[in-house]
Amino acid sequence: MEIQSSTPSRKVLGVFQLVMINVIAVDSIRTIPFSAEYGFSLIFFYILAALTFFIPSALISAELGSGWPNTGGIYVWVREAFGKNASLIVIWLNWIYNVVWYPTIMALIAGTITYFFNPAVAQNKLYMVSMILALFWGATYVNCLGMKASSRLSSISAVVGTILPMVLISILGAIWFLKGNPLEISISAKSFFPNAKDTGSLAYLSNVLFGLIGLEMAATHAAEMKNPKRDYPKAIAISVIIILATIMTASLAVAIIVPKADLNLVTGTLQAFSIFVAKLNIPWLLPIIALFIIIGGLGGVSAWIIGPPKGLMVAAGDKSLPPYLSKTNKHGVPVRILVLQGVIVSFLCFAFVIMPSVASSFWLLSAITAQLAMIVYFFLFLAGIKLHFSKPDVERTFRIPLGRVGIIVTTILGSLACIGTIAFGFIPPDHLGITKVLEYELALIGGMALLCMIPFFIHRYYK
Repeated sequence: MEIQSSTPSRKVLGVFQLVMINVIAVDSIRTIPFSAEYGFSLIFFYILAALTFFIPSALISAELGSGWPNTGGIYVWVREAFGKNASLIVIWLNWIYNVVWYPTIMALIAGTITYFFNPAVAQNKLYMVSMILALFWGATYVNCLGMKASSRLSSISAVVGTILPMVLISILGAIWFLKGNPLEISISAKSFFPNAKDTGSLAYLSNVLFGLIGLEMAATHAAEMKNPKRDYPKAIAISVIIILATIMTASLAVAIIVPKADLNLVTGTLQAFSIFVAKLNIPWLLPIIALFIIIGGLGGVSAWIIGPPKGLMVAAGDKSLPPYLSKTNKHGVPVRILVLQGVIVSFLCFAFVIMPSVASSFWLLSAITAQLAMIVYFFLFLAGIKLHFSKPDVERTFRIPLGRVGIIVTTILGSLACIGTIAFGFIPPDHLGITKVLEYELALIGGMALLCMIPFFIHRYYK
């Protein structure tokens, strides 16, 4: 069942707009410091992640998106495969892990803004909370203006705020390397493969994979696509190439210039830029780059703010959630869900006050986010193989190559990647100084369990 807004949806999204939404939703500068922690072996991890997770999720999303091009995206796919109860859990987790993620990406933006006056302020908890709240509610307001305004912001921020800074830092890294400057990492055949004994660094793997999620999100805007069956698979393919190329080269550039011990998870990318501009004697470039990163971060948040709420809106139309949440404004935007989302994010921001440091709170929220995301993607892969066999007659303009063998291999690879990432996510990173591992793991499990149980209580109370 699709929700009909008070205003018919306008067909404003073509291939370019879809690619830009995908790029800004997936290709985040926030991921670069986590990736850089691996040194030269980040190339190995990204190749592994691409083969076992990113490309399989892209293939599944393209087949499902071309077969069920309905507003609601992953909610509709899981509902068709496993029923309303399973789809409610999935769309809830898809929404709530983004809600938990918003303070972390906003922390990156707020920390970047400090480079305009005093980078040390990034460690000030009061500043971080105040700035995160102001930025998030501003982005929420933009999305209340409708999909046309939101897609324009996504297109501009994808080019100016994500692709351009990543390409620029990759070029600066190449110049640094070719000039024979000292490198902070070893580039060799041996360092290409990770150290199996360094289990602490495996904690970052969950955030590396989390940095590659989001290709399914564009399907939530099916009602605004000009030709979803044709354009969605094409946009997925172009997006995969752009995202992998930019994030791998940019992460490597940060790794070769910033010492691992000094790498800041919140502002690591700007750290690298500051070193580059100092060594190359171009200090005027740093404020421009900082502005680009801010634009890219805001665009990424804007793309996600409106995506998952549309899935919740469809769930409310299915009577899996209170119909109150399906209320839309004249632009077809689920404003009540956006307001509820903003209130929850505002409460989560106070984690920056409660936790011992900005870095520790940033990491814990990032870890919970990544774990919940992997649960959602596990359901995505299961829905893909279920619908492939149970509803083969549904017309799809794109099907995973090699037929049954292709869908089985794709599902196995993606599912194993999700399970492995969840397991590694319970290992705290060494350099954060988390000595009470059991307490950390209990906090992580408790946070995940609480967020997973909430939809059951809502559904039961509503019924």
